[in-house]
Amino acid sequence: MASNALRSCGVAAVFPSLLSSSKSKFSTSLPLPPPMPPPPPPASPCPPIGCPDSPARLTLTGPPQGYDFGFDPLRLGEVPENLERFKESELIHCRWAMLAVPGILVPEALGLGNWVQAQEWAAVPGGQATYLGNPVPWGTLPTILAIEFLAISFVEHQRSMEKDTEKKKYPGGAFDPLGYSKDPAKFEEYKVKEVKNGRLALLAFVGICVQQSAYPGTGPLENLATHLADPWHNNIGDIVIPRSISP
Repeated sequence: MASNALRSCGVAAVFPSLLSSSKSKFSTSLPLPPPMPPPPPPASPCPPIGCPDSPARLTLTGPPQGYDFGFDPLRLGEVPENLERFKESELIHCRWAMLAVPGILVPEALGLGNWVQAQEWAAVPGGQATYLGNPVPWGTLPTILAIEFLAISFVEHQRSMEKDTEKKKYPGGAFDPLGYSKDPAKFEEYKVKEVKNGRLALLAFVGICVQQSAYPGTGPLENLATHLADPWHNNIGDIVIPRSISP
């Protein structure tokens, strides 16, 4: 009896079809268990900022123009009206910075003094302003301040009266002498390039201000030449590391 049972088990192991045939007394087979569900997909490797469905990206839904890349750690884009104002303010500051940085570097490169020396005349009573070594008409400090105040007030008033947010940033006409806005597709590309270069100029201007605070009275090109002459000793360590412990 036992040998028959063992023999039947061996047959079942080698020939399972015999037990499931219509002639077998074990024709009623047991049901197979259901297949296991597939494992869940792995978590997305991208960080919360920058993912297509991240909360930060959902706050930036306007046209790209250098903004809609999902990077909004301060969540400035949560209120669309505020974001539009921030775009305008950033663009205006970018343009000022793109004017300021060449205005700082070019005169120093031409040997006409650095940007700190260029404003020393304003500290002298009755000082005369100069531009590239030439006297400026009506170049006394009170006169220049009055001209700048009236000119900028007029321009800002005209810009604030414009209700079209795009025209506030890109007025066109006389402010587009090279006709960059004639081709709409190219114009969108130029907008992105402008804001990207403007951000670089903002960072450059901040760096120039930090350099001036670290080495008063010197220009950025002068500091660069000093650093390149002896990089191991003329660097930020002169400011960060006390001289008493520096080698």
